[in-house]
Amino acid sequence: MKKTDPRFEKFSNKKSNAAIKEAFKQEKRKFKKEKAAFFEQKKTEIASGSPNAPARIERKPKPEEKMPLNKYLAHCGVCSRRDAALLIKEGKVKVNAKEIIEPGYKVEHEDIVTVNGKKIHISKNLVYILLNKPKDYITTTDDPKKRKTVLDIIKSATKERVYPVGRLDRNTSGVLLITNDGELAQKLTHPSNEVKKIYAVTLNKPLEKKDFDKILKGVILEDGPAPVDVLAYSDAKDKSQIGVEIHSGRNRIVRRIFESLGYEVKNLDRVMFAGLTKKNVERGKYRFLTEKEIRNLKFFGKGK
Repeated sequence: MKKTDPRFEKFSNKKSNAAIKEAFKQEKRKFKKEKAAFFEQKKTEIASGSPNAPARIERKPKPEEKMPLNKYLAHCGVCSRRDAALLIKEGKVKVNAKEIIEPGYKVEHEDIVTVNGKKIHISKNLVYILLNKPKDYITTTDDPKKRKTVLDIIKSATKERVYPVGRLDRNTSGVLLITNDGELAQKLTHPSNEVKKIYAVTLNKPLEKKDFDKILKGVILEDGPAPVDVLAYSDAKDKSQIGVEIHSGRNRIVRRIFESLGYEVKNLDRVMFAGLTKKNVERGKYRFLTEKEIRNLKFFGKGK
């Protein structure tokens, strides 16, 4: 038998593709297991206050940093920056016991800020919750009429002061993001970022072809044109079931589009918001976002 030259021994007995693939799989499993064990150990160290634990990074302004008042309220988890501007203009915010009505007023680190008489401070721990909102709940942090709010559902989830990003009206169900990350809330609600939303709509009667075409062309509402990005029949046999994709965040925009053409929306469910879906989250239940989902949201923008 011919002996293989030692210089070429590594090429003499080639492994099959199946064997090579299996080796890669084993190596990948091993890496995942080691990675999971590493992070689990770090979590334990953080929880126990171990000196080996990595330092937590808290998002708060530097001592010398000044911040616009509406941005400060958003960072404190009071509401989005846009809603904060309204609170300020309504005279509900004071800085060092002085009423401020200018949203751009610069707040310093040592200033004492109150909203409706309650002192607020920058949120240290950022929280991101996905709720599958049921009907009969309103998306507000507080309701003078004492109606049920979405915060009632997630009150045991966190001690941080959180608020809904965007709004779903009382009779609309589906995906709702709740957080205390003011910067992210501002980004996801700003019109320039054209954040996509997909709704499942049930009408009181089949949508006629002529009205289907009108909606795609763009109907004109009392507050201007209402563009629709995608429109489709969800069920070929039932043309009262419609799928709508839009990027507008205007109040009751989907309902108003169909109502303008003589249809009544019997059921409206948001199935997707900024890439988030309600998959595996039952109606009235919630879950925390994964790290990957949070990263995706932070990089979410126009055209994505």
